[in-house]
Amino acid sequence: MNHPIINAITIFLTIINAITSCHLQLAIISCNLLLQSSNKSCTMKHLLSAAVSVSVCVYNTQAFSNIHANRSSRIVDGSVAAPSKWQLHAESNPSCEVLLMDHFNINHEKGRHDALRAFYFDFLGCAIDPRKQENIEIGTKTLWANVGMHQFHLPEGKPDAQVFDGVITLIHEDLSALMERYNDYLDGDEKFAPLKETEFMVGVLDDSLLMVTDPWGTEFNLMSSDDPVEDRASDVGAQPLIEGHKPSEGLKLEDLTVYVPHDANLEGIGRFYQHVLGAPEIEELGSESSISISMGERQTLTFQYHPDGPDTLVNHHDFSYDEQDEFPSNHGPHISLYVTDLAKAYQSAAKLGVTYVNPRFKRRAYSEEEALDQCMFRLIEIVDPLDENKEVILYLEHEVRSAKTRDGKKYKSCPLNEV
Repeated sequence: MNHPIINAITIFLTIINAITSCHLQLAIISCNLLLQSSNKSCTMKHLLSAAVSVSVCVYNTQAFSNIHANRSSRIVDGSVAAPSKWQLHAESNPSCEVLLMDHFNINHEKGRHDALRAFYFDFLGCAIDPRKQENIEIGTKTLWANVGMHQFHLPEGKPDAQVFDGVITLIHEDLSALMERYNDYLDGDEKFAPLKETEFMVGVLDDSLLMVTDPWGTEFNLMSSDDPVEDRASDVGAQPLIEGHKPSEGLKLEDLTVYVPHDANLEGIGRFYQHVLGAPEIEELGSESSISISMGERQTLTFQYHPDGPDTLVNHHDFSYDEQDEFPSNHGPHISLYVTDLAKAYQSAAKLGVTYVNPRFKRRAYSEEEALDQCMFRLIEIVDPLDENKEVILYLEHEVRSAKTRDGKKYKSCPLNEV
């Protein structure tokens, strides 16, 4: 007898067996493919969703360990207690010269504004930035999705989407609305139809953590807040809001975990951020396989050995070359951050020989004077300042910004209330 519920249970047990046999990626892929099948019953979809949750949670245990450490979780009577209040880094790192990591830039698939909107705005509950509102209306070009005082910059790919090899951690006040939307997606709500036949999926660990994959394969950890007022920190800063719209459901971008090869020099990475950007390592959050860097008082940038093992190829850059340009164009993701002293950061980067200009973007700083005029410069090569050969540990593009213009006024894009 070919009964859909019996079939669903059989598939569920098969996938769980794959998990216990450590065929985790195969289990996740199989679940996701089955979830996208439009002819499956709602019962089957919910059972398969449960299998996805188990698969994703098991597969991401290593990646998640540092995030849980960041939130200072405790084990009480054998269970995970609610995270304690987020501790600011200011007391332990009073010399941090990074103010905040304000945005993460990652390309979406050209022609798929529908999937972009369904994921970032309809599912995640990000706020539409008014400076890119017209692109929502025309259905093309770059969108900015706001999360508290942080943003995602989402240009069109050429034509493919970028897939970030790491994990993005966002903090929400609670996760109940997200769970309701995911159930709506499983039940066939037309609002989420653009997410079908994509990489989108959700794994549920508990009511304080969701592990989510975006339509193109980038992974997110969504965590509930134990102090929403502190996490949103609207007294510190905010992104602009369209009149009549609600603020973002997400409170902040708390951590960006970047996967690196297993032979990457983690200590050298730490020295690079301290030397060039004045961003110290947070030793209590590190491990033998990871290092966490302070991004101001409220965020971290974590570098972790790739959880897929030492043979995994890791790339965070995508170069193309034009003989007319001094530097190659990078089509990989990039991060943007504000520093207290742009001139000092530029001089430190220049002495190491790691300043960079990306011909993709109109704002270009080929010198310190141009950096001060533009209120920004870029770097992409992470090197150990103690390495005489200056071998590149990792390519990861940074847009380093000043919160102030030359005349001491607040830079127009800076989300901080005071600088």
